[in-house]
Amino acid sequence: MTSDIVFIEDLRIDTIIGIYDWEREVKQTIALDIEMAADNTKAAATEDIDDALNYKAVAKRLIAFTEDSQFQLVETLAERLAGIILDEFDVPWCRLKLSKLGAVTGSRSVGVIIERGHR
Repeated sequence: MTSDIVFIEDLRIDTIIGIYDWEREVKQTIALDIEMAADNTKAAATEDIDDALNYKAVAKRLIAFTEDSQFQLVETLAERLAGIILDEFDVPWCRLKLSKLGAVTGSRSVGVIIERGHR
């Protein structure tokens, strides 16, 4: 059994997110930190990207989805992103931290951390 993790750290994306009227009119920056379970042994042996969890492909997919989204709650966006990772990239488990930058005065960010799937 392997316990490898592929990660993406501080992926920043501009999107419409929030419950207040002003938040529905201006894009805000969110940041994603993502850990994804993956077995890296085959990719390490073959050095073939097709045998790896392609973090660039994951990032591009999440960016495209998030930029086009207009969710009110960070919880909803986090759930949808985790679902994309698990379903579209055949990842058995992920931990996703979604930070909404500057949302609360005096803090750098607020948000949620979720884990989905089975390790």
